[in-house]
Amino acid sequence: MTAAQGGPAVVRPHVWVPGSAAPPLLLLHGTGGDEHDLLPLREHLAPDAPVLSPRGTVLENGMPRFFRRLQEGVFDEDDLRARVDELAAFLVAAEAEHDVAAGSWVAAGFSNGANMASALLFRRPETLAGSVLLAAMVPFRDGPDPDLDLTGKRVAVSNGRRDPMATAAHTRTLVAQLRDHGAEVVEFPHDGGHDIDPRTLPALRAFVAGH
Repeated sequence: MTAAQGGPAVVRPHVWVPGSAAPPLLLLHGTGGDEHDLLPLREHLAPDAPVLSPRGTVLENGMPRFFRRLQEGVFDEDDLRARVDELAAFLVAAEAEHDVAAGSWVAAGFSNGANMASALLFRRPETLAGSVLLAAMVPFRDGPDPDLDLTGKRVAVSNGRRDPMATAAHTRTLVAQLRDHGAEVVEFPHDGGHDIDPRTLPALRAFVAGH
């Protein structure tokens, strides 16, 4: 495992874990987390996969995030678009640095990281093969570009039925947006709140193995 800056273009704090099996995982932490927070997910989702885990570059009261928000539940969408493009450029550099096939990442994100993963799919779909979205909200109020084509992308959505932030309405809207644009979406709901339910992990592992 290396916690590194990598090559010249790979300049944000991150952890790279080499692996021997596809697909490579892109781990995206929640608000207040860092590049180490979701590393244990590798053992549950794809123990032999290479892993790239970057830190969010925005600070909110000292807590790292992947993009700004105006208040809880209200995203700064201009900043989100800029941070999506920034992360996409980072992924291209990381692919070259670590010999990863372009666009082969499966993003596994929690909360703010899940919202970043879905925003990547909506704005820069060429960067990801699919996503595991944990406690995910809707990234863009007006939805993705009408011409967006997510055919071939596989997405798992695992939200809690008691989640006060990623509500049932958010879940329905996000799933519909993904499906309406051609993604294959599988839902793994649980009875918890804004968290990762360990009981969903075996099914999510099987989902990732299907890539």
